[in-house]
Amino acid sequence: MKKIVLVTDAWTPQVNGVVRVLDALIPQLEARGYTITVIEPGQFRTISFPLYPEIRLALFPYRKVVNILKTLEPDAVCLVTEGSLGWAARRACMKMKIPFTTWYHTHFQLYADVRMRGLLHPMYALVARFHAPAVRTMVSTESLKRELESQGFRNLVIMPLAVDTNLFVRNPKSPLPHLPKPVFVFFSRLAPEKSPEEFLKLKLPGTKLVIGDGPDRANFEKKYGEDHIFVGYKYGQDLVNWLSLSDVFVFPSRTETFGLVALEALACGIPVAAHDVMGPRDIITEGKDGYLSENLAEAAVKCLELSPVDCRNKALQYSWERSAEAFLKNLYFVR
Repeated sequence: MKKIVLVTDAWTPQVNGVVRVLDALIPQLEARGYTITVIEPGQFRTISFPLYPEIRLALFPYRKVVNILKTLEPDAVCLVTEGSLGWAARRACMKMKIPFTTWYHTHFQLYADVRMRGLLHPMYALVARFHAPAVRTMVSTESLKRELESQGFRNLVIMPLAVDTNLFVRNPKSPLPHLPKPVFVFFSRLAPEKSPEEFLKLKLPGTKLVIGDGPDRANFEKKYGEDHIFVGYKYGQDLVNWLSLSDVFVFPSRTETFGLVALEALACGIPVAAHDVMGPRDIITEGKDGYLSENLAEAAVKCLELSPVDCRNKALQYSWERSAEAFLKNLYFVR
């Protein structure tokens, strides 16, 4: 039975795309007979990441990472994130001469630039350095591959993401109180890189629903609470029940590498209004399951005319079985 080690700075109870991907992928790998070990922040002393208090960074993890790798003698190692654990594992693998793969999930350099202008190019260089020694670096789309190659990244391979279409199914009998129609929903972290305030400022008919939490929620509720319904983070069937009340997902983020939330909305038969940027443009078929525009209010209203069946059919093209096979193909096995 082959042993795979995944090293990630993002792990439960964090709520983000990396955690959702790993939650879905690991059972697929285990079902194929692989033993998965996750090296994650909960195994170390940690501190809060200043920009995101909910994210914990491992303190001085190098020695423990080395010991774990020596004990396990894994057949394959994948560095999932570029945080303190990712860097420690990178150093350990290089010193122990263990070939490894990496996975590019998040435009952290864009996140940093949104908050602190002027960090884009230095951060790109740092992230490129992190991935440079990898045998392969996995990315979710061809457009992301092209962008990173233009920034000097090499050995990039496609690892398509997916959605759990068994969980994300519109519930016509949602137990929640019905909301005045139409219902436009935003669901993501309430943080600057997700551009929630752009959604909050839109003039739209019916109800505006906000599913999510984050550092800016209290301020947004105070500023926009009269015109919006804020319900916080929702999970599993509870999230599906809230989405089942919704007619259009408005996705204002400009910093996505993919955008799992768009697939989750589509799986529930909800069309997507988004900007014509990486992530949405890789998923949405204009005029069939969504609209891409600088004018999100106009795009959102146009989405009301689209077929939920077409939206659901788009999501059905993205299976975790296919993703797991691609992951194993891209992974580098020592033996």
